[in-house]
Amino acid sequence: MAERGVDLAHTTILRWVQRYVPEFEKKWNRYARPVGSSWRIDETYIRVKGEWRYLYRAVDRQGNTVDFLLSEHRDIEAARRFFTQAIDKQGAPEKITVYGYAATHTAISELKQSRILPINVVVRTSKYLNNLIEQDQRRVKQRGYPMLGLKKFWNAAVTIRGIELVHKIRKGQCDTSELRPEESRPQEIWQAIQAA
Repeated sequence: MAERGVDLAHTTILRWVQRYVPEFEKKWNRYARPVGSSWRIDETYIRVKGEWRYLYRAVDRQGNTVDFLLSEHRDIEAARRFFTQAIDKQGAPEKITVYGYAATHTAISELKQSRILPINVVVRTSKYLNNLIEQDQRRVKQRGYPMLGLKKFWNAAVTIRGIELVHKIRKGQCDTSELRPEESRPQEIWQAIQAA
């Protein structure tokens, strides 16, 4: 902001993020494209108020973001909550690639038994297939480095939602063809989405 001659405290920007990310997310999700049926899932660590918290993330085979969840714990309940949320938003996948973490496998088994996840879903463990999500997580974590730190869990969750939304837009996961001509600038696209 200083480059543009606007003098702001970092807390002002944080307040804008907390206020407007949920609204932007609602508007952009109307234009979301469907994701693929082969998911890669991983958990990574994020520091919130000096303690490690866990960010569950899933991408499809093409690298499109399926869903994410920030959790205070890395356990069966958190994995189950993440899978249930992702299935509610995107539908059930045909294949799931995970690491060998036991809690994730247990959560998948429980979801299959309760019929939330179809029984014929292929679950596989492969490090090299999950390289795609490891590279994708770098984008999210790099945004956290220049920040002064995330102090509250709720603020961290909303901030990560904003970061993920920006990356979804950059990846082309929103179909805005009905709102704009082919050669529109990003600013014009953004204004069309907010006006819709």
